[in-house]
Amino acid sequence: MHESDLSFIPLLIVIALSFVVPLALSPVRRLGIPVIVGEIVAGIVVGKSGLGVVSEGPVLEVLSVFGFAYLMFLSGLEIDFTQIPSRRGLRAGSRLQRTVRNPFAVGIAMFLLTGVGSVLAGFWLRHVDLVDNPWLMALILSTTSLGVVAPVLKERGLIGLRYGQTILVCALIADFVTILLISSYVILRSKGVTLELFLVLVLVLIFLGAYRIAARVRENVPAQRLMRLLSSATSQIRVRGSLALALVFIALAEGLGIENILGAFLAGVIVSLLAGSQSSFLREKLDAIGYGLFIPIFFITVGVNFDLPALLASGSALELVLLLTAVAFGVKLLGGLVFRLAYGWRETFAASTLLSSRLSLIIAVATIGMEIGAISPAMDAAIILVAIITCMISPVLFSKLLPASYEARERVLVAGDDADAESLTRRLRHQHLDAIQVTGLPDHETGGAGGERPAAPPQAMVRDLREAGIEQATAVVAMQAEDERNLHVCRIARELHAVRNVVAWVRDPDRNRRFLDLGVRVINPANSKLLILEGMVLSAEAFASEPEAEADQDVRAVKLHNRLLANQPLRNLALPEGVTVLRIQRRDTVLVPGQDTMVRANDILTLAGDAEPVDAAARRLTRRW
Repeated sequence: MHESDLSFIPLLIVIALSFVVPLALSPVRRLGIPVIVGEIVAGIVVGKSGLGVVSEGPVLEVLSVFGFAYLMFLSGLEIDFTQIPSRRGLRAGSRLQRTVRNPFAVGIAMFLLTGVGSVLAGFWLRHVDLVDNPWLMALILSTTSLGVVAPVLKERGLIGLRYGQTILVCALIADFVTILLISSYVILRSKGVTLELFLVLVLVLIFLGAYRIAARVRENVPAQRLMRLLSSATSQIRVRGSLALALVFIALAEGLGIENILGAFLAGVIVSLLAGSQSSFLREKLDAIGYGLFIPIFFITVGVNFDLPALLASGSALELVLLLTAVAFGVKLLGGLVFRLAYGWRETFAASTLLSSRLSLIIAVATIGMEIGAISPAMDAAIILVAIITCMISPVLFSKLLPASYEARERVLVAGDDADAESLTRRLRHQHLDAIQVTGLPDHETGGAGGERPAAPPQAMVRDLREAGIEQATAVVAMQAEDERNLHVCRIARELHAVRNVVAWVRDPDRNRRFLDLGVRVINPANSKLLILEGMVLSAEAFASEPEAEADQDVRAVKLHNRLLANQPLRNLALPEGVTVLRIQRRDTVLVPGQDTMVRANDILTLAGDAEPVDAAARRLTRRW
């Protein structure tokens, strides 16, 4: 192709639209309309169904195809495995109780039930002569939008709750299994049962092998030093490696005759698994590349190619879109009934409604269906409209249906009767957390000594903690007068409600193992003394105040949420004068801070100093921007 045949004018218009659309949607942001919906609508306005000023030329076509693959890569990257609860935390109760509390079991059951409903709906749509291929329509109806579900859960503060985790896992399973099935379906339709059908399994095995190799390399100390050395602004080795891995799996999938979306998705999953403590920072950079350039081009191009005349020529365009929308919500409401086994009706309907949102994957499957001739242009246009409608309606209905008890603030339960528990509750509320002190928990019968498993928690304690709101808690602190009572509180939090962040005050260090086996973080009186002494050695100036000024001193642990301060050396934080960072906790590692220590997103910094400067520093570190 000669250079004169290339025109960058359509690309200029598309890039301009990608800049204008978010600004245009900002006045109605509270309605929860995804920017992607606005991009598709903008593409319809300037495309062949609208003004006709943009057509898909070679430049747009290449960038749109890459944007499509990159979107699938980010879908895999969106799976934050640190937010998925461990199955070891769900051991108490009967087998049925453990099953309905397990997000993976609920996700699999919902997908199977949704799949049955989708297949029935697909054959019914063929019976009324609306579709020719019921199986592809079943795959289309089974999809959901992880890209819509995850941001809504984060915005509502539900991502750390068992309820939010269950919804997230349901979306994950629906996306992952649908991508596998559509890849297998394309091979079956085009080539029948051949060796290539088993190449899907080969690609998955390559994915597992690549992850194992990369995990071993990541654990190598010289390799870690090299990665840190090359992660500067000019090298950006992690970003380069992630993009290279995505292209390797895309090319590998194409070479094996499989849809490249599966390769891109698996590459994203690998990066998510390997990112570790760098996950949020790396996601931010990769999101900036995708949502800043390639993905808007893809969605605007979808709108550009939207064939409204073909939809109108079908004779029953409005009826078709309304019927498909009703079916799309119906099959998810059917599958969402599994939530009723563990939640109330409002939570069930809210989860089903949010999981009814469909966007990137349903458009991807419809695009593939068009390419293989399985669906008509009119049906493709109707599916795009259904995607737009569901993404506009689902977040709004979810917010309306969700019970008021699921507040955006993080809820923390402090189980203790003494003054220390009361003081801790006040301090957590000062940090804008929904902290609740739970007092008067009932006694219990003491369990076995030593390493024996304690007696089951008394039902009265289970009931009291539920009434206090443990089902909506993101953290639980056990500060009872006896270690056995604390152990019961921790078992209820971890085993019955899968609370991820549980902290216990344990007086007898010999009992630590029983708490640690539950995944509970333990604080002993002896440890507390050592931490104070360590702080005095490392940062003596923080404890140099006169005794009478002690009431004005504050020691506070805060989590770094401010993205502008993340990945900066400690000297660049510009903390108020007199505020000292005593320690930095990064996951399971405690760092001794120095002026050149790099702070990361979600690090927990222990601050010390006068109360007002510490309060100002805490606000600066914890705000989002």
